[in-house]
Amino acid sequence: VQLQAFGGGLVQTGGSLRVSCAASGLTLSNYVMGWFRQAPGKEREFAASLSRGGTNTRYSDSVKGRFTISRDNAKNTVYLQMNSLKYEDTAVYYCAAGTVIGTRPPTYSYWGQGTLVTVSS
Repeated sequence: VQLQAFGGGLVQTGGSLRVSCAASGLTLSNYVMGWFRQAPGKEREFAASLSRGGTNTRYSDSVKGRFTISRDNAKNTVYLQMNSLKYEDTAVYYCAAGTVIGTRPPTYSYWGQGTLVTVSS
């Protein structure tokens, strides 16, 4: 079982970026998917989640209205579209898969390795 997050990079304030999470060994449509992020010196925090059916999403207050989580079942890939990026969005972004919807990291069983997003001011 492997989750691989990719697509991070350097973007200017106000710009957009989409990070992706591809899976092998598990079918993402059978799992609750989450995106978390961890900035330097800070704890890992919840950003967004998507229910197994794909109908329910949840966002942290800090990204609501700017970020969108989605899934492509045919590609077995989950995305996080990030718009209107701010300097404080700079972090390593991790995707995670679990069986229960939640905002805490221990809720999720499988984790990707993370991809770095840097927003320049």
